[in-house]
Amino acid sequence: MSTMTPSISFSRRAWAHAMTHIKDKDLVIASIISIVLLCASLYVSYFASVYASKSASNYVTDIILSNIPVIDVDWIFMYGPLVMWCVVTALLFYRPKFFPFTLKSISLFILVRAIFLSLTHIGPFPNHLVMDQESLINFFTSDSDLFFSAHTGLPFLMALIFWHSRAWRYLFMVTAVFFGVIVLVAHVHYSIDVAGAFFITYSIHRLAQLAFKKDWDRTKHAGVWG
Repeated sequence: MSTMTPSISFSRRAWAHAMTHIKDKDLVIASIISIVLLCASLYVSYFASVYASKSASNYVTDIILSNIPVIDVDWIFMYGPLVMWCVVTALLFYRPKFFPFTLKSISLFILVRAIFLSLTHIGPFPNHLVMDQESLINFFTSDSDLFFSAHTGLPFLMALIFWHSRAWRYLFMVTAVFFGVIVLVAHVHYSIDVAGAFFITYSIHRLAQLAFKKDWDRTKHAGVWG
């Protein structure tokens, strides 16, 4: 009788499942390209964020932020996305065929958002949660890194990518709404940043389907667990 625990058994099966895709040269090449695109988009986003911070003007009034107090949710703001990305990483590890399209979609999302950041430079709301300056998240964002909310948009993007799985769809949609509430109560985003994220992210997803059609077709035939 095997004494292997369920978690170890699952991990070995997941590893073996992932390794079977290494022989797929097209998948490997597409995955490498997606990683390069992700790194390039993060590079562009960093400078867009710096530019937005240096160019930030005055703040504007907001119907929601002006009527709710600031709530200290910095731990959720910082580490909530980290937990989500650990889940996404595990999901992509088990389903490698989703890897290229997911990373390319994220890259497109980051690039589009960098363009939006460079267009309008509204200053942060006056009373907002101040993040720990030594936090890793400050490398990717700033007080003026506002439109549109990545905390809201990226989980919604994952919901769209895994839409055919009801469980993952609802999990990521709930996560998107939850993070949207978090950034609002922390006053680190305006309400338009959160609301606009859903509409812009949907457009990005549709553009990704057109731009990376081969990768998208690969995911449609992969299934989530089968």
